[in-house]
Formats: sequence, C-alpha cells, structure tokens
Amino acid sequence: MRAAISVIAEKGTAALRMSDIATRAGMSTGHILYHFGKKDRLLLEVLAWSQADLWTRFQQAADQAVSPAEKLDLFVRFYLPSHQGDERYALWTQVLAQRHDEAGRRILTELLDGWDERLEAILREGRELGHFADVELTEFTIRAVAMLSGLSEDVMFGRSRWQHTSPHAFALSALERELRPTGRSRGRTA
Repeated sequence: MRAAISVIAEKGTAALRMSDIATRAGMSTGHILYHFGKKDRLLLEVLAWSQADLWTRFQQAADQAVSPAEKLDLFVRFYLPSHQGDERYALWTQVLAQRHDEAGRRILTELLDGWDERLEAILREGRELGHFADVELTEFTIRAVAMLSGLSEDVMFGRSRWQHTSPHAFALSALERELRPTGRSRGRTA
C-alpha cells in the first residue's frame, strides 16, 4: 500500500501502471493483479487503507487530548496536507477526480463522511462541556470541511499566500471564532 501511494504521488493515476507498483513493492505484477484486479479497485483500496491509518493515528492523538479545543486543533492538523507534495492528499485528489461506479462512490462517500462524523463528535463534546457555542452541527461541519478542503487545495498547489502564514493557524482561528461561546474571551476557549 505504501508503495502504491508513493508511485501514485509521483506518476499520477493516469500514468500509473500496476507493474510500477509491483516493482516498487518488490512483487510480481501478477501478484498485484491477483489481489486488486484492476487499477480502479487498487486506488480505492489504497485510499481506504491510507485513511484507516490516518484515522488510527488521529484517534490515538485525540485520546491524549485534554479538551475539545485540543481535539479540534488535531482534527485540522490531520485534515490539512502537511506540505505541497503530501502523498496522502495527492492520492485523495487523484482518486476523487476519477469516474467511479456505484460501489466506488459508496466507498468514497463513507470515507468523506468519516471526516464529518469525527468533526461532529468533537463539536458535540465541546458544546456539551460548554467549551463551544451551540452551533448547528451539520451546517457548521459542511462549512468547516469545505474551508479545510479549499485550504488543502491551496497547500497542494503551493499558493504563495501560505509562505508566511500557517494554513493550520488560519483555519483554527476561523473555526474557534465561530465556536467561541457568547461572552467568553478567546483565551478561555482555546
């Protein structure tokens, strides 16, 4: 799976050949074809594996967090690409750009919904503890994820506006501003 991610990031999905992945993984092309069948299935499975790994690491970090605000910070960190050539995010953008059958769309929807569910859980916890304002969860989640997706595209593209400003800090500040309970100062909610 790691070999597939690195080859996809280097070559893109259009130029990707199963033999490239096999060579990188030190396996035969037949072995790769036996397990995945076709390239579309391989891409979806690699993406699902990548997300499961990322969510495991996110959950481990979130379990150590002491507040919903800290979990929100982690969510933003894990959502945004870490740098312009982030392999995981490159995989997402390339797989999303492909045409998918109903089964493929179902897999992608589940993966995308996984982000929404994690954010809503953080928001619900923060709201219940009085750390966050009583925002409408679904609406806020849609806006937040759309903003993070747009920032992610900027990072992957290498937009110059982020050379001196952190996309993470920008996103977190925007989210915290809206989540700040009425009458509480910024320092008490962060």
